[in-house]
Amino acid sequence: MESLDPRQLLARRLRALREERWPDMKVTQPQLARALGGNRALSVPLISSWESRSNPKIPPYPRIEAYAALFATARSVEGGTPQLLKRQDMTDDERRSMDDLKRELTRLRNDALRASGATEADPASQIIQSLDSGPWRFEDGNSVMIVCAQLPPDMLSRMPYTDRSDPDYIALYTYSDLDALFELYGHLRAANPANQVDLRAADRLPPDAYTAHLVALGGVDWNRATRSVLSGLRLPVRQIADWSSPEGQYFEVDENGRTTRHRPLLEKSDQRNILRQDVALFARATNPFNRKRTVTICNGMYGSGSYGAVRALTDKRFRDRNAEYLRSRFGDSDSYCILTRVQVENGAALTPDWTIADYRLFEWSRTNDAGE
Repeated sequence: MESLDPRQLLARRLRALREERWPDMKVTQPQLARALGGNRALSVPLISSWESRSNPKIPPYPRIEAYAALFATARSVEGGTPQLLKRQDMTDDERRSMDDLKRELTRLRNDALRASGATEADPASQIIQSLDSGPWRFEDGNSVMIVCAQLPPDMLSRMPYTDRSDPDYIALYTYSDLDALFELYGHLRAANPANQVDLRAADRLPPDAYTAHLVALGGVDWNRATRSVLSGLRLPVRQIADWSSPEGQYFEVDENGRTTRHRPLLEKSDQRNILRQDVALFARATNPFNRKRTVTICNGMYGSGSYGAVRALTDKRFRDRNAEYLRSRFGDSDSYCILTRVQVENGAALTPDWTIADYRLFEWSRTNDAGE
């Protein structure tokens, strides 16, 4: 087998999954075409082209992902009609099997692309693979709600275009953490073309917002959603934002019976405080209002930290390695978080690389014992 062309190795593996994955159940090509296509079945000749012994075609990455989901568990073929199970409906062992199979098939597909000379000529496929496999990719048919704080009235009064009665009123000018918001909204839309992505102010959330995939941007001082979610998730991390005191801005961590404070690094220059290093929190957990959805927090002591927490999983140079670190470190934990450094150079927040230990100030995870 090792002497075979990589395209033939991929085709042989796909055929073996269909014919040999379960000794007492052989999946036919028409059955596979219906399972992978969902409401609109794929053509049988297309399936045959992927399994061809002489001139195999290379399936697009979303089909590789579907193969992994289908053949991760024998429950996919219960009743004699193969169907894809959703990730949230799988057991922990089934999800691990799916992830292992997806990594194997992705490696075979990448080898096949290189053999065909299509790797450099097919950048769109690589981008789709990156977006599909990251933490910001949610199941199709879901809603994603970004919750962002609005600037306080005393700040808005000094800014143009923030008065609702002004003909040139611009609603986005009233939001805080615009860098993080702009970056995250674009990434979420690209990664979730079949999902609705909405933006709401923290103090004007409709009831349905709480039961969607909820994303809270910004700190506890202005964003009520961040404050509420942090208190409800029982994370061992607290954000202290007492701006009346020079020493009152930090993240507090409880670990091994000890409390540690992590502060941003500021330097004095011409009587001004210059931010050199921020501290930021990235947290992901089961939504307490809807266990089939998630809640995510990206917040720093300053806007640079919130932006860095977002960029860790959107920056094309770092997102794949950081996403792989999360998978390897936290697996299928229901709740996890990373407290990270965010370096700031000449006012620009640099993307943290979580594979470098120095960027990770604190890590924590929890698995729901109830298995929900």
